[in-house]
Amino acid sequence: MGQRRIGQGSLAEALLPAGVGSNRRLERITGLIDWVPLERLLAPLRSPTGRPGYPPLALFRALLLAQWYQLSDPGLEEALADRLSFRRFCGFGLDDGTPDETTLCRFRGMLAERGLAEALFAELNRQLDAKGLVLKAGTLIDATLVEAAVARPPTREGEVSTLDPDAGFTRRGQRSFFGFKAHLAVDLGSDLVRGAILTGADVGDSLAADALVQGDEAAVFADKAYDSAARRAALAEAGIADGIMHRGHPRRRLAPWQRWMNLALAPIRGQVERAFGTLKHSYGWRRVRYRGLVRNGAHLHLLCIALNLRRAERLAA
Repeated sequence: MGQRRIGQGSLAEALLPAGVGSNRRLERITGLIDWVPLERLLAPLRSPTGRPGYPPLALFRALLLAQWYQLSDPGLEEALADRLSFRRFCGFGLDDGTPDETTLCRFRGMLAERGLAEALFAELNRQLDAKGLVLKAGTLIDATLVEAAVARPPTREGEVSTLDPDAGFTRRGQRSFFGFKAHLAVDLGSDLVRGAILTGADVGDSLAADALVQGDEAAVFADKAYDSAARRAALAEAGIADGIMHRGHPRRRLAPWQRWMNLALAPIRGQVERAFGTLKHSYGWRRVRYRGLVRNGAHLHLLCIALNLRRAERLAA
């Protein structure tokens, strides 16, 4: 299937006054990384319609705009049609047609089905690491709950929901919660997300932790939920400093040095909350948008790509 040629320029665009439609942040992000490796990863994706498809990289950049500006598919379609800075970021000229909401939705679905969001996330982080933006002084590991897209089913906790079998029940304080859990590994000092895993809300925080240890960090920091003798031993064997807070038990109170360590570690490991705050407040991700782990997991990686690009743009500046 053919591919549309975009960004060829036009007389109308040449006649625009200097600075019209400029967005310095988007321009800096455009020049921040080499987009060619990402374009190669996206190459297998083509528009499912009979017409020549839009370049996958243009559609991918459009999805990034949707994260940064909290746009729905109809909102993104409208913004691409009339915002010059958005068109330029995606590579569309003034005379080019732009994708409709159906095309954007289908492209996102293909991105999830092919597992490409995680590969794109890994490639971006490889480039940010090569630029020296990943500090590796420590990895902050934690998890946050995100509500399901479907209404809470009238089932008891522990049962599988027919509306979204991948969502799960857990308790937050005295309240029951239905949805998903995002497990993140965040680079201490840069606040760049280095690892992301989505599970049902019923999966314990500690179960995803070992997969989030990067192996090249100087230390790992986490709260009491991650306290495990096996995990501490594995970190020691890998030469990674142990920054996991200590959990007391009814029959074994914490030693004074453990209480002191917890006080010292709390403000360090708490810095992971900035990443969760960005996802939930800046990007509006308090509730997942889709059903199932596949699409929502791809969306989490897309959100992390958007977060890392924005953060890297500030770090590079």
